[in-house]
Amino acid sequence: MDWPKCSYHYDGSFAGFLTCVFTAYAHKEEPACFLTPEDGRLSLWPARVVDTDDAKARRVYRSLGPKLGAEGKRLVVQGFLTCLPERELALWAFLRLGYDRGPGVTRDLTHPQVAALTQAVGHLTREAHLFKGFVRFSDQNGVLAGEIAPKNRVLPLLRPHFAARYPGESLVLYDQTHREALFCQGGRWAILPLEDFTLSPAAGAELDFRALWRQFYRTISIEGRYNPRCRMTHMPKRFWGNLTEFGEDAPSSLKNI
Repeated sequence: MDWPKCSYHYDGSFAGFLTCVFTAYAHKEEPACFLTPEDGRLSLWPARVVDTDDAKARRVYRSLGPKLGAEGKRLVVQGFLTCLPERELALWAFLRLGYDRGPGVTRDLTHPQVAALTQAVGHLTREAHLFKGFVRFSDQNGVLAGEIAPKNRVLPLLRPHFAARYPGESLVLYDQTHREALFCQGGRWAILPLEDFTLSPAAGAELDFRALWRQFYRTISIEGRYNPRCRMTHMPKRFWGNLTEFGEDAPSSLKNI
């Protein structure tokens, strides 16, 4: 089908994107680009402003399983969380292909549209898996608080892990890259936009525990097998900035224990 092209302007949410999919099929238009309020790009294509409509978004969401299968639905849902360039266009192309070919489309890994989305989702899930071990929380007046700087929007994938691991704790995990935070308390949770977040300076018992953790980290290392390249393979350097074991705020009384 050769549909006329338009630039789609939407609010940047997943429900908003699904509304764009509904609108594109309803008007038989091919989105040339997807622009959000934060996007500073200009487009020469005719513009269509799409307001998020939850009913339309639900209709598209309910179609994903029957049309694309469980794996195809997962690729679309998780694909929206990736840092894939022109993410919405990649998802739109995959949806068009999947609606035409059915659930078997996910097995065609040689197809560029399927391969690109599969690789992006693989990068997302691997990054989320690494953060399960690379998150460090601090006690902030009874709340466990931590910060991460991921490439992808990993908080939805981390939420089940940390909510189950700390069921009795109040927890905040801030994504510095996407300026949003995961809040968990008493079995309830939410991921909310948060423009600014700053941890309070460590003091008292928190400082002592940090120093003990660093001492443990140094103690279990084997000096004769020191291999920084191997360490960066298993613990990529971009994670180091928020790892307690690489900090230097230990009190002098505990630095040499």
